[in-house]
Amino acid sequence: MKKEFLIYKLSESVKTTCKIDNDLFTKYNVKRGLRNEDGSGVLVGLTQIGSVVGYERLPEGGVKAIPGKLYYRGYDIEDIVHALINEKRFGFEETAYLMLSGELPDKKELENFKELITDRTPLEQKTRMNIIDLEGHNIMNILARCVLEMYNFDNNPDDTSPDNLMRQSIDLIAKFPTIIAYAYNIYRHSTQGRSLHIRHPDEKLSIAENFLFMLKRHYTELEARTLDLVLVLQAEHGGGNNSTFSVRVTSSTGTDTYSAIAAGIGSLKGPLHGGANIQVVDMFHHLKENINDWTSIPEIDAYFGRMLNKEVYDKTGLIYGIGHAVYTISDPRAILLKELARDLAKEKGLTTEFDFLELLEERAIECFENFKGTKKKVSSNIDFYSGFVYEMIGLPKEIYTPLFAMARIVGWTAHRIEELNFKSKRIIRPAYRNILDDQAYVAIGNR
Repeated sequence: MKKEFLIYKLSESVKTTCKIDNDLFTKYNVKRGLRNEDGSGVLVGLTQIGSVVGYERLPEGGVKAIPGKLYYRGYDIEDIVHALINEKRFGFEETAYLMLSGELPDKKELENFKELITDRTPLEQKTRMNIIDLEGHNIMNILARCVLEMYNFDNNPDDTSPDNLMRQSIDLIAKFPTIIAYAYNIYRHSTQGRSLHIRHPDEKLSIAENFLFMLKRHYTELEARTLDLVLVLQAEHGGGNNSTFSVRVTSSTGTDTYSAIAAGIGSLKGPLHGGANIQVVDMFHHLKENINDWTSIPEIDAYFGRMLNKEVYDKTGLIYGIGHAVYTISDPRAILLKELARDLAKEKGLTTEFDFLELLEERAIECFENFKGTKKKVSSNIDFYSGFVYEMIGLPKEIYTPLFAMARIVGWTAHRIEELNFKSKRIIRPAYRNILDDQAYVAIGNR
């Protein structure tokens, strides 16, 4: 039997070995994707870090759609972001402090924390050379491999005491922007033949400013503040999102920090989790080219109808950036990001594109609800605007998902610390029900 035929035979077996009747999930009361029948998430743990609210439970059962809310350590994200916008200051470092400590820092504590981050932002020479050796076509893979390599440069990598966990967490938060910026510059050099620039971080700059400086050197204040806002909004999203849950599951085994964070990176890389903003950007470019009148509601509705019927674009029947696993009426992150996105569009002379995107958001929601013919509410999510914001800032698509990781490392490390410091720790170990009947073993000569 030829090897190629054997591979084909084995792959064909998947058609039967992976076939499970959907009715069996209901019969055995199995929560597919850890979701209840009403779409809400199955409760698997308790946390004091983040809270994602998109519905309220009714006394008679089921859920009621409500405007979305997001809380960091009990603080409404709207209050945090509006304070940053009104005071025109950078807030990602403050958010990281809040996530790790559970408290808002005073001015002196925040200043000291920023200095701590700045001290740890540069990479060791071995790490810099390692990134060059790891050149590849996917920045997320390079990021994961660099994180695993950091284990070798840590003098105490397996210690899970609170002091050591906090040290490692701050180090990762500080170094993610540098790793991503360096990795992209090397990727651009190797794939596009561009000059290789390795700029050392500037100790006077915030994380958002430093990232833009290391990546492309020149940027405006509004670009930096908008990027900072995106980082704040994506820093945490409850313990149930796929990548954070991956970090908690891995951490519950007692493994080292770098292995747990690499698991989160691998999860976030998946297109169903961290790559949605790229899909929105690609869809937006397609709509700009295929809709003649960007102000025509009938033309937009007609085209969305064809998309939902799988007739045009990628024929998946999806409108990217619309809908969320938890949020129903609104995603607070999308609302907040749109505030600065509008200002950035004015600065870049892209108000016409912004107005078109905003109209697409409105029509997509209505078209989707009319198409489904149900009372289920949907809204745009943060991905609907984040990709457009990245484009206006001048960021390449190759780093859209790594930017998500650069923000979410804050939530990942906070949840890892919490997971390892429960008084009654228990490894996360759910169950799967086997639906096959027992079979008698057949000797190899009789098969």
